[in-house]
Amino acid sequence: MMLIIHGATPIIAQSSKQDSIRYKQKDAMDEITKVIKVREKEPVDSERLKPGKILTSIFPAVGYSLSNGVTFILASNFSFYTDNLNSTNLSVISLNPLYSLKQQTIIPLISSIWLKDNKINILGDYRFYQYPSLTYGLGGKRLLSQSDSVDYSYIKISQEALYTICHNFYGGIGYNLDYHYNIQNLSDDDRQYLRYTDGATTTISSGWVARLKYDSRTNINNPKNAFYADFVYRDNLTAIGSTNNWQEIDLEFRKYIQLSKYPNNVLAFWSWNEFTYGGTVPYFDLPSTGWDEYSNSGRGFIQGRFRGNDIIYLEGEDRFDILRNGLLGGVVFCNGESVPNYPSEKFTTIHVAKGIGLRIKLNKYSDTNLCIDYGWGDGGSQGFAFNIGEVF
Repeated sequence: MMLIIHGATPIIAQSSKQDSIRYKQKDAMDEITKVIKVREKEPVDSERLKPGKILTSIFPAVGYSLSNGVTFILASNFSFYTDNLNSTNLSVISLNPLYSLKQQTIIPLISSIWLKDNKINILGDYRFYQYPSLTYGLGGKRLLSQSDSVDYSYIKISQEALYTICHNFYGGIGYNLDYHYNIQNLSDDDRQYLRYTDGATTTISSGWVARLKYDSRTNINNPKNAFYADFVYRDNLTAIGSTNNWQEIDLEFRKYIQLSKYPNNVLAFWSWNEFTYGGTVPYFDLPSTGWDEYSNSGRGFIQGRFRGNDIIYLEGEDRFDILRNGLLGGVVFCNGESVPNYPSEKFTTIHVAKGIGLRIKLNKYSDTNLCIDYGWGDGGSQGFAFNIGEVF
């Protein structure tokens, strides 16, 4: 059995803010206080949701993986409004430090901040990895047994500012840095990975970014009736520190259809696609399973399972309440992905995974769930995925 712990996503959901029934729902804290009586007086809704009030969801977890050993994670989600909730989306910051007894350390700090009347959306992604792990080479025909042991350190810096063009439509620019260093091949033989990298111990991808986005979600923790479309162009240049000149285009679409409110039932669809061109892409910057913007793709497969110059990914999920008060919910999901085979660069394989999951309401005001999923992928892959906030 393989445990996969993805970084928690700063996800913002479509919610009916004026619906008083929403606040009759239950979360985990309601159940805890029945036992230990820590809430003497429940704050009124207006106090809970006033601008600047932090809605906190924190969950410590311990897991086990054949590849990672015992793993500890402290998943944290901090949600708040910067201005009137009727005209400004919910802002989210996630901090999810992780440590593995296989000496893996991961510290991601990811944020999506909405300023007054949604005029400006500030996106941040800062990460540090110390990451001994397995990599499976290039293309869609590699077996689980065809792995290389690698170790590297990784620093990511991404900062963007988007401005309103018209209702729900935004555009802006930013800067992205992916810095891999102390790269070591720990395998005894010279496999595909080492041949591609030519033994490089450091790679830098440094580039400017242009983004166009349509986003009708008002709360990315748990979207309801909403649509999201994202176009990103990234230009990595040696002139600003990149190892090679190369370019990338990302296309992403998400659609949420609420079938019912009480109990809640939402159909969610996600399409994520990355295409690189114009030069040699450093190995660890190639599009790969679980290396989307928030490291949530490919439930049922270990991170990095499939890698290539491009990736096409599609996922669908049904989200539903188990209890009418929203405390417990469930999901069923299915995803498929394809990368071009190496060295032909032709898409000839599709890899499919499916799974089920449990949802526990951590904070009813920010509509934040603890997500515990188990997925089965082809080729013998399977494992758990944990997240705070819906996976997409």
